[in-house]
Amino acid sequence: MKILVAVKRVVDYNVKVRVKSDNTAVDTANVKMSMNPFDEIAIEEAVRLKEKGVATEIIAVSCGVTQCTETLRTAMAIGADRAILVETSEELQPLAVAKLLKALVDKEQPGLIILGKQAIDDDCNQTGQMLAALADLPQVAFASKVDIADGKATVSREIDGGSETLSVTLPAVVTADLRLNEPRYVTLPNIMKAKKKPMEVLKPEDLGVDVTPRIKTLKVNEPPKRSAGVKVPDVATLVAKLKTEAKVI
Repeated sequence: MKILVAVKRVVDYNVKVRVKSDNTAVDTANVKMSMNPFDEIAIEEAVRLKEKGVATEIIAVSCGVTQCTETLRTAMAIGADRAILVETSEELQPLAVAKLLKALVDKEQPGLIILGKQAIDDDCNQTGQMLAALADLPQVAFASKVDIADGKATVSREIDGGSETLSVTLPAVVTADLRLNEPRYVTLPNIMKAKKKPMEVLKPEDLGVDVTPRIKTLKVNEPPKRSAGVKVPDVATLVAKLKTEAKVI
């Protein structure tokens, strides 16, 4: 069984995000970029399934600029067997990415597609669901445990007030949540091996997909700065401040 995993290049989670001076977008010039953490969890889960003998091949896919090759090399260092880059300089929105992935699903015919539940840059949480709809595949979002057996995936997920376990017939789309696993440390030997693994580069037009943006960002603002907290000597003072200053009680 093939597993296809989508990975996105985003601003590193340790970097303080800044807005451009003209308020048009987030400033990414000379900023450290890395793999979206939820996608790293998705790759790790695919590798674990392969180690269990469930999967035979892992294909990492990224859509975006040329520098996404670095993200794909990281995915292959974790354990992906090969990579596909859909190269474009267009601003890619969730629907466009879902259409690109759908075209690759048609081409590769994977038994399982795993994505991170959302990207930490736009927080959209849409691509996996859109892909499942376009490809007419069953889906389970926010997976915290995945078991594959007898042509089915049994997936546990967290919901409000508890947990839920679902069984879906493969092929299916699964989006990875934070508690699914903890990604392994990428060693130098594996980084060197990743450089020799195959990477295919395609264009959106090769897949017959129009990636023209359908949503326009009008303005981007930083959140207002919060005032520093204060220490109070006792509970009575705290309650008084909540009444008179914060006016929340």
